[in-house]
Amino acid sequence: MFGLLRGTVVAVLFALNTVFWFIPIIILSVIKRLLPGRGLQRVLARMADGCAQTWVGCNKLFSDVLLPTRFDVRGVETLDTKAQYFICSNHQTWNDIHVLQKTFYGKAPFFKFFLKQELIWVPVLGLAWWGLDFPFMRRSTAAQIAKNPALRGKDIETTRKTCEKYEGVPVAIFNFLEGTRFTRAKHDQQGSPYQHLLKPKAGGFAFTLSAMGGRLHSLLDVTIVYPEGAKTFGQFLAGQVKNVIVEVKQREIPAAFAKGDYEGDPLFRKTVQDYVAALWAEKDQRIGQLLSEFEAGT
Repeated sequence: MFGLLRGTVVAVLFALNTVFWFIPIIILSVIKRLLPGRGLQRVLARMADGCAQTWVGCNKLFSDVLLPTRFDVRGVETLDTKAQYFICSNHQTWNDIHVLQKTFYGKAPFFKFFLKQELIWVPVLGLAWWGLDFPFMRRSTAAQIAKNPALRGKDIETTRKTCEKYEGVPVAIFNFLEGTRFTRAKHDQQGSPYQHLLKPKAGGFAFTLSAMGGRLHSLLDVTIVYPEGAKTFGQFLAGQVKNVIVEVKQREIPAAFAKGDYEGDPLFRKTVQDYVAALWAEKDQRIGQLLSEFEAGT
């Protein structure tokens, strides 16, 4: 009963906090698009991002005060809130979003992620994503490209132009490389070669780096571990997630990754796939080590 009450209180606080900060974000975003001058637009964009960061900070405060979850966060000490990062992470539960926001709050810029163009019509959230300059992308299917070869490369060029607004602006672009939450059923179905992870999708990795056109300073490779097992967001709000380990490794991004043609160059595609596979193999091994260390320390 206490868990249900606590979960309800935290959920209501999260919801009220979201509605409260949604209003100034939209007002600032509309003004930004009405005013001329790139300088003024950047100032207003940073103010909108500041509201979003405060929203994250309030959610962090609620969870710190009301939830018993212990966070062991490593590797964020040298990060810069004025830098430009590409963040990738393993994915097990919707709790990951809150965990990541809490991890990078005050350490890195407010992170954003690529969205399908159709998601701009999602009620409330679509408007907020638009206001915060989340990059919306249009991806042509293989069938469409086969029918009209002129479409090849057009998606990435359009998205790259959208990302030009990030030039000289602190930003963190985020991607769950697995594309979906880990479950043992999904793991077995796809025949994943990893023990704790699904197969990563190198195409999304390459697309992000190409769209950002070499602006990103480094890759933040995040490993999230729930020692007692991943739980639902409702269970998290009810205080049933006792421990979370988050490890962040800052890695240099190969310069060639921002210029290659992932779809049209088989050799480049293989190079990116090998890089991501090695990254994931190391992450899989590290998850096992972190779980063993936790068990040995309890």
